[in-house]
Amino acid sequence: MERQWLAPFAVDVRGVLFVHRRGDGDPAFVTDEAGAIWRACRTPDGPGTIRITAQTAGVTAVHATAWGPGASWLLDALPGLLGADDRPEDFVPAHPVLREVVRRHAAVRIGRSGLIFEALVPAVLEQKVVGMEVTRAWRLLLRRFGDPAPGPAPAGMRVPPAPVTWASIPSWEWHRAGVEAVRARTIAAAARVAGRIEEAVRLTSADADRRLQALPGIGPWTSAEVRQRACGDADAVSVGDYHLPSIVGWALAGRAVDDAEMLALLAPYQGHRHRASILAGLTGTHPPRRGPRMSVRDYRAF
Repeated sequence: MERQWLAPFAVDVRGVLFVHRRGDGDPAFVTDEAGAIWRACRTPDGPGTIRITAQTAGVTAVHATAWGPGASWLLDALPGLLGADDRPEDFVPAHPVLREVVRRHAAVRIGRSGLIFEALVPAVLEQKVVGMEVTRAWRLLLRRFGDPAPGPAPAGMRVPPAPVTWASIPSWEWHRAGVEAVRARTIAAAARVAGRIEEAVRLTSADADRRLQALPGIGPWTSAEVRQRACGDADAVSVGDYHLPSIVGWALAGRAVDDAEMLALLAPYQGHRHRASILAGLTGTHPPRRGPRMSVRDYRAF
């Protein structure tokens, strides 16, 4: 199945989609030699693969081809995935730094995948660990338990496992992937109520946050990371992030700040605080690289 969509706004297709990529070698997200982006997803209609290309000549023309039982669902969701439901025009940048970055990056939009559980699993895997651990675990688990991506997808592409599969992964397989028991239990528990949490895409930001945080092991950071990607929540701030306070602090105050000070800096942008934090990261202002770094652990050796 195919779809051609002319975006009625400027959109950085690569930038919007790359928030769904989980590091190098992500089996569910591939960029081919022609620059096309491939995603393998488990939709409400079943597994599907979508290939997305875009050309910009006055307007952004997006062409998508999809395969599998979830093909129609993926094509219907394409505009939302690329930010059609976003409202950047409602953002009023009071800070001069943000006004300048909005002018330079007018194509920045926040998309929504509409797939809560797809965003939740890697967010849980990212809890309090470094990126190398996450991407390694994600690759190993998808290769072991995911399904082959439908259609002529690039070699090795996998559809993330169904919730029932995530819930049934034995402890030793989690260990082989380098995931300790706490994160494994969180994912398994969420998988058992996956149908209930998928409803969060139709809730308000506050209600979706409450539903997600009602799950054991899901706190403010994980909830925000999920809502940003699945719901396109422009206000979901990743409180508790290792890097974000420094990024926002240096961009808006010229110094490092903690979570409380970061929220104070973002307070004028209520409803668009996540957007403001994205724009802060695009200013090019970053803290000096001299602080301690989290070490890479390998739970498989424990």
